[in-house]
Amino acid sequence: MVSNEYARRMAAYNRWMNEKVYAAAAQLPASELAAERGAFFGSVLGTLNHLMVADLIWLKRFSALPDFHATLAPLRGLAAPTALDAMPYPVFAQLRERRQWLDGVIENWADSLGGDDLQQVLEYSNTRGQRFRKRMDGVAMHFFNHQTHHRGQVTTLLSQAGIDVGETDLRALIADEPD
Repeated sequence: MVSNEYARRMAAYNRWMNEKVYAAAAQLPASELAAERGAFFGSVLGTLNHLMVADLIWLKRFSALPDFHATLAPLRGLAAPTALDAMPYPVFAQLRERRQWLDGVIENWADSLGGDDLQQVLEYSNTRGQRFRKRMDGVAMHFFNHQTHHRGQVTTLLSQAGIDVGETDLRALIADEPD
């Protein structure tokens, strides 16, 4: 289903896109970042916080697997968020700094994947207490797809505010093959 190489490529795409989105968002004043725009998580800031929250929730779940203890150790001291609409970073500069840090954690995790790491079964409970058992390859695919989905919402919100994020296609990170 999902390979270790897929996870590495998507972690690199995640960082690249977050750098672009945050650079674009930084052009807006704080009041515009927090302005209600009718999005599922309200504002640009609300949606970016949701991405942080969801990434932390998933990475904390991943860290329960013994094979991921070492690479996800930086998360050990952090409590897992309990609400998907939480705003742990209401100040954009703090959110941006934490996003850069978390993207490094994600890349380190993806770079560490080997063998059958993504064939493991992850047992977890969601924020409503429902229990699940899912293979890591499918969950990793969801993890990266969720990021792309909500960043797409943010790029729309930024576009509506007159800010162009630029190229967003994963294709831009895929090397050309020689003739």
